[in-house]
Amino acid sequence: MEKKLKVAIQGVLGSFHHQVAQQYFGENIEVFGYNTFEEVAKNVENQVVDVAVMAIENSIAGAILPNYDIIDRHELFISDEYYLPISHNLMALPGQELSAITEARSHPMALLQCKKFFAEHPSINPIDDVDTAYVAKIISEQKIKGLAAVASPKAAEFYGLELLAENIQTVKNNFTRFIILQKDKPVSDAAPTKASLKITIKNQKGGLAKLLTVLSDNDLDLTKIQSIPVMSKPWEYSFFIDTLISDVEKFNHAMDLIASEYGSVKIFGTYQSRK
Repeated sequence: MEKKLKVAIQGVLGSFHHQVAQQYFGENIEVFGYNTFEEVAKNVENQVVDVAVMAIENSIAGAILPNYDIIDRHELFISDEYYLPISHNLMALPGQELSAITEARSHPMALLQCKKFFAEHPSINPIDDVDTAYVAKIISEQKIKGLAAVASPKAAEFYGLELLAENIQTVKNNFTRFIILQKDKPVSDAAPTKASLKITIKNQKGGLAKLLTVLSDNDLDLTKIQSIPVMSKPWEYSFFIDTLISDVEKFNHAMDLIASEYGSVKIFGTYQSRK
């Protein structure tokens, strides 16, 4: 019997993470759901699972900055990215009208993406919870009336709930970017077109401007830059950066120059841009 790939996700079956895992790796996988992203990373690091799927940013709500820190601390590598169009839906036990719903629970990022819907339905109180599909699971198992989940159509199908309102996200063209994580550094014959980095610059005048100049001079087009303070070194900052690569030699030159002149460089992964 063929050994199934073990894939870690945050959340339960029926979640967007579960959907990405199946679409990216296929149906012949074994999915392990964990409550937190920290647990996901820890189990990849300890090789309990082979790989992980992790949300890293949303086109409406922005980056999930703590996840960059988690990847860093657990010494994981990014092998690929995957963009999933997000459809948020209000779902509840069958046979209820929308007017019967007094509370909706979901992951805070999901609720943030549906602010307009809840503004138009003030009788429904949005409450943060750990995961989109988890709420659907609890409603189904405990037969809770008056409570709705905000989750994917897959979750409604998986847990036998009825859709009361479809596509309630404020911006309809809504995508979440997921990354594929593994413990070992990926090996690929294809020239990478994107990189995810952590750059820590020295505390010097104009340090960030100089860093950005080096990246620009080497034709590196930044798609994201997020800063966090270095806890052990006051007034020093690390930057989590995603950049497109047009020329691998220029990319390598920029990394060497930054490491020798401006600070330290950690490459989480070089891979193919999927956007």
